[in-house]
Amino acid sequence: MSDVRSMPVPDGLAGERVDAGLARLFGLSRTAVADLAAEGHVLLDGEAVGKSERLRSGAWLEVTLARPEPVVPAHLNRVAEPVPGLRVVHDDDDIVVVDKPVGVAAHPSPGWTGPTVVGGLAAVGYRISTSGAAERQGVVHRLDVGTSGLMVVAKSEHAYSVLKQAFRERTVEKTYWACVQGHPDPSSGTIDAPVGRHPVHDYRWAVVEGGKPSVTHYETLEAFPAASLVEIHLETGRTHQIRVHFSALRHPCVGDLTYGADPTLAARLGLTRQWLHAVRLGFHHPATGDWVEFESTLPEDLATALERLRP
Repeated sequence: MSDVRSMPVPDGLAGERVDAGLARLFGLSRTAVADLAAEGHVLLDGEAVGKSERLRSGAWLEVTLARPEPVVPAHLNRVAEPVPGLRVVHDDDDIVVVDKPVGVAAHPSPGWTGPTVVGGLAAVGYRISTSGAAERQGVVHRLDVGTSGLMVVAKSEHAYSVLKQAFRERTVEKTYWACVQGHPDPSSGTIDAPVGRHPVHDYRWAVVEGGKPSVTHYETLEAFPAASLVEIHLETGRTHQIRVHFSALRHPCVGDLTYGADPTLAARLGLTRQWLHAVRLGFHHPATGDWVEFESTLPEDLATALERLRP
C-alpha cells in the first residue's frame, strides 16, 4: 500500500535540495527521501526529480510514501535498535527518564522508519510496561521527532496507569525553551487557542475553530535583534502545540520551516530543525508519591545557534 501526498511546495522550502527539504517536511531521513526520488516517487509539476534538484516555490509536489504493514504485537513492533545520543537520566523499577536527541521518535508509527525511544531502550536491555496501544506501550507522553529533551517512560504497569492519569489531570510540569522569531508582545503571557488538524495540509496542525482546547504559558528570558528565547509551560499537550501557537502569533520557532520560519535565519544559525527543547520535567513518582524533577542541558546545535544570535 502507498500514501500519496500532494501539495504546492511551501515558500519556506523554495531553493532547498529535494532530499533536505522533504526530510524536514515529512519527518523522514534524507536517505529515505533520496531512495524515494531514485524510485521515481517524487514529482514536481508532474516530472520525477532527483535528490539533489531544487524545490521551486509554488511548484506542485507529489510524493508517494510507502505504508508499512499494519501494527502487530508489541514485541514485533518494538525493534531493538541502538540510538546514538539517547541518554538515560534516571532509572528505577517503575520509570526510566531519557534525554531524547533530535531525529528520534517516541515510538514506531506508520510512515516512520527511523530510530525510536522504545527501540533504543530495548537495544540496551530495558523492559518497559506492556500497557497501552501495541505500538506505544510504556509511552505516556511524546516529543516531536524534531524536538529534543526529557521524556519519561513507564517500566511497570502501575507506573503506566498512574502517569497516564497524571498527564490527563495536568499535574505534570513540562517546561520547554524555545527560540522564536521576533519579539512576542507582551513579552510574557498565555496563548489560549484551540488546536486541530490543518484544514488543507493534513501533515500540519493549526489554530482552528472546533479544535481541542490548548493553553500555553510563556515568558521571555532573553531578547536578541532577530529572535527571543522564551520559557514555556504547557497546560495542555496537543500535537505540535508550541509550534502552532507561536506560528499563529507570527513568531514561529526559529528553524521550523513547516510552520513558517525564515529559512535564511535557520541557515545562518546552522539549524536543520526547530529550536525547541524540553528542559525540565517534574511529576509525582508513581510508586512513592514523592515529587521528582529532572533537567536537561541544551544540545550542541541549539546552544551554538543561541550564541550566534547574541550580539
